Amino acid sequence: MSAPQRVVLGVSGASGAAIAMRIAERLRALEGVETHLVISGAAQRTLAHEIGPDATDRLHKLADHVHAIDDIGANIASGSFRSAGMIIAPCSMRSLGAIATSLSDNLLVRAADVHLKERRRLVLLARESPLHLGHLRLMCAVTEMGAIIAPPVPAFYLKPATIAQIIDQIAARAIDLLALDGPNQAEAWQGESGH
Repeated sequence: MSAPQRVVLGVSGASGAAIAMRIAERLRALEGVETHLVISGAAQRTLAHEIGPDATDRLHKLADHVHAIDDIGANIASGSFRSAGMIIAPCSMRSLGAIATSLSDNLLVRAADVHLKERRRLVLLARESPLHLGHLRLMCAVTEMGAIIAPPVPAFYLKPATIAQIIDQIAARAIDLLALDGPNQAEAWQGESGH
């Protein structure tokens, strides 16, 4: 039996908690994927506000391993911990700024920093609008370091009928950016004749 593909899922305090939940659900459904979860304190507040008071517990149950935000000694804080990649969904500008400056003051940022230094995939669903020049410069900096900035933008060409469909497409696309073994998660554009 082959080793599982490990994915680190970080959740920071920006709006968009439902995207993190859907990514966790999709990862849980994938055979051979092991999910490591780290949630910031601000994210716990956002999860409770946007989804409900039990949202953090629900998210914990979807993960194979849950790491405390202040546990800098966790295995995901080391480059020797092999993973297929990391997604931060949503990614607040605070977390993005800390990643861009290697300010590893919590496990979420440290794990992201490890993915960059080990040249592993790091997908940041940066969540802010409008963007000022500081945000853009931070995005440029992490991109130059190897991260993938993937704002949670709906694929309107798929003509989603519900918010759930929009969230699902964003979650699937984020997972696809990790290039895990197996089929793509997101519905692909078939060309104008296909829709």
